[in-house]
Order: sequence, then C-alpha cells, then structure tokens
Amino acid sequence: MSELVLRTDRGGLATLTLNRPDKLNALTVPMFLELRAHIDRIAEQTDTVGLVIVRGAGKCFSAGNDLAGIAGGAEAPKPSFQSETIELLANLPQPVVSAVHGHCYTGALELALAGDLIIAAQSARFGDTHSKWALTPRWGMSQRLPRRVGRAKASEMSFTARTYTGEQALAMGLVNDCVPDDVFDAHLQALADQILANSWFSHRANKRLMRETEALPLPAGLAYESHRSEGRGPDMQARIAAFTSKGASRG
Repeated sequence: MSELVLRTDRGGLATLTLNRPDKLNALTVPMFLELRAHIDRIAEQTDTVGLVIVRGAGKCFSAGNDLAGIAGGAEAPKPSFQSETIELLANLPQPVVSAVHGHCYTGALELALAGDLIIAAQSARFGDTHSKWALTPRWGMSQRLPRRVGRAKASEMSFTARTYTGEQALAMGLVNDCVPDDVFDAHLQALADQILANSWFSHRANKRLMRETEALPLPAGLAYESHRSEGRGPDMQARIAAFTSKGASRG
C-alpha cells in the first residue's frame, strides 16, 4: 500500500507531498493521519529541518476534501482532528511554504493557508466551494482567508464559490508569487535555498513573534517584541565573522 503523504529531505528542506494523484489528492482521514505523524516529527527536528514545503503529486495540489468520504460519514479519530492537524502545520517552528499547482479548492485551500508563504504555478486554481455543497468551514477558512486577503475578498470567494487563477490569487494577496509551470520546481528550489541560507534561529524566532502578536494592537505588539524577542542567535558571531572576512579578502 502506497504512502498517502510522502516525505523527502534534502539539505534542511523537508517536502511533504500529498500522494493520491489518481484521486486528485482529495483529502481523506487516512491522509490526515499520515500528515499529522509527519508534522509531529518535524516539530521536534529543528536542528535538521529548517523549512517545510507542502505540495501535491500529479496534476494538482489537491481538489479538496473527499466528498465521497463526507457522504459516507468517514470519521476522524476525534472531533476537529483535521483542523487541529492544519493548526499544528501552521504553528510548526519552521517556516512552511504551500506550493500550489492545479486545483486547490475548499479543504485544500484551508490546508494551503497554513503556509507562511503560498507559491502558485500559473496552472493553480483556487476556490472556496463550501456554499456550493451546503457546508461551512471547519478547518480555518473563515479565519485565515480574511486575514490573508481581507474580509471583502474572502466574502466574495465564499458567497460566489468562484474559481480564481494563480495570477488573480497573486493580485488579491492570496499567494506570494505566481510563476510559469515549467519553472515552478526551479523557483521553489531557489526560494528554499534562499530561506535555508539565512539563520534558522531567526526564522523560528520571527515566526513565533508574528504568530504571538498577530491579534494584538500595535502598541502591545511593539512592547511584546521589545521585551520578548529572543535577540541574538547562536550563529550570529559566525555569520558576522564570515561576512567581514569576505570583505577583508575583497579589500
């Protein structure tokens, strides 16, 4: 039996790939069980994993929650298991990038919104189709989508169940970048290399500060940063020394 979520590691990058390509990576309870296990392990591996990319195998990121499973009454191990799993992904200490090509609808969009960054291929298609099926969000859509694109645009997406292209998603601020499909993998690798080259300590500290102050008024957030910032990292001296030695060698 094939794995439903594949993990590959290279140079500090952990890539989690949704792996039901014959079903357009439709999200099932067994898939979430495997995803949760990977997330739990990665959370403890801050010394060896500095960045996480979540993507889909085959033609798309994911067509969304498996409607057959919903209709058949598929049960998770406990209530809110899927939403908790997405929350754990969003709250990983490491930066998380959602890499979207092809379909990314409803439950899949809720999963993608857990990423600190969302990178889209031009083939990407985004949509919130809860209202099309007489459903309401349970995995974070009503909270994360308005924070990403604003309430007016989130309401439009929710009320119309319309599909949006990767370029439209970029224009509304849903994604950070939209690139041609033929350079999608190369773009992701270049982005990963750029992120991983910087301090993993800083990434974790900055992510924590932004997460913990997101709901605070500006004065309270500034005070929190001033008093709770982790300050200098253990790799600061080595990084400055490497920089200054390069300058000396050029001189």
